[in-house]
Amino acid sequence: MAEQIKSVTQRISESAPNSRQTVKFLTAATIGTTLLVLSGLILTGTVISLVIATPLLVLFSPILIPAAIVVFLVATGFLFSGGCAVAALSVMSWTYNYMSGKHPLGSDQLDYARTTLANKAKEYGQYVQQKAQEVTQGQGQGY
Repeated sequence: MAEQIKSVTQRISESAPNSRQTVKFLTAATIGTTLLVLSGLILTGTVISLVIATPLLVLFSPILIPAAIVVFLVATGFLFSGGCAVAALSVMSWTYNYMSGKHPLGSDQLDYARTTLANKAKEYGQYVQQKAQEVTQGQGQGY
């Protein structure tokens, strides 16, 4: 009987968490509870401020809504112009690197497209020249 009690006690002590696991759990529970209480306080403060501010928003809405639209449009304009400036600077940097012979990313494709376009232009130029000669020769025989 004493062996059974000893083995049960031994199994309980083996399955019990050690002190490190206990400290981890207590720390996590304390931090989680604190954050939960803070989020509740923030939600309560937000609701109270909305209740207080709603009449002011209703009274000043003829002024605030156009002002918000103007602020939105100005911010959008600044962001767009900033994006265009960044794009222009990157294009200028790429062009400078290309012209200085550093071969930036995509320069091989640009060279291939340029030679292909030049070859097609030469072919069409010869074609147009040939057709023009045919037309002029055909008009000279008709008179």
